[in-house]
Amino acid sequence: MFLSAILFGLLGSFHCVGMCGPIAFMLPIDRQNKTKGFLQILSYHFGRLFSYSLIGLLFGFLGKGFYFFGFQQQLSIIVGVSMILMVIFPRFFSKINFSKGINKVIFKVKNALGKELKKKRNDTFFTIGFLNGFLPCGLVYMAVFGALATTNAFSGSLYMFLFGLGTIPLMTSVVYLGNFTKGTLRKKIQKAIPVVVVFIGVLFVLRGLGLGVPYVSPAPVIDVINANEICH
Repeated sequence: MFLSAILFGLLGSFHCVGMCGPIAFMLPIDRQNKTKGFLQILSYHFGRLFSYSLIGLLFGFLGKGFYFFGFQQQLSIIVGVSMILMVIFPRFFSKINFSKGINKVIFKVKNALGKELKKKRNDTFFTIGFLNGFLPCGLVYMAVFGALATTNAFSGSLYMFLFGLGTIPLMTSVVYLGNFTKGTLRKKIQKAIPVVVVFIGVLFVLRGLGLGVPYVSPAPVIDVINANEICH
């Protein structure tokens, strides 16, 4: 499952370039001092990873509740089916609007992000990355589904961290080279993303079914108490 997070990030970063690429390209990095510029970009990525990890922590904690009450397998199936449906019926899910409260939060995040892009302090890049991580993104939502299907807060946080880690190579290239992913290559990758999402969705469904296949669909762990055991 953690491998799926990295795969999500690597292929999903082509989608991220379209959504967050302009932000990365507009970073006020020091292009004269290469070492300083690299550290500034690194700080930006740390900010994104931190926000992703916090989101994963929250949804991993929620996932732990499902695990505690014995609904982990059902949740894994629901998550997998949801991923597949989002690919098959994208227009339907795109019509689902956020509540007014969430829209207000997103507006404030975008407003704060715009202000930070005008600054050049040492902490600016981390803050930009941190705020960037909370912007609405379809691929992030799917990664959140993965975090929700984990068994505890740490696993959920790690899942989102690995997702963010997978986006770093391409997002870093955008900072230095601009949007170089136009053309045939980008189209091919964009076509591959839905296939990968469906594949990962199928993995989640198989995991929930508990078919006894090692690593792919392990049998559910059932705690059995021996009635003959004598407690001292």
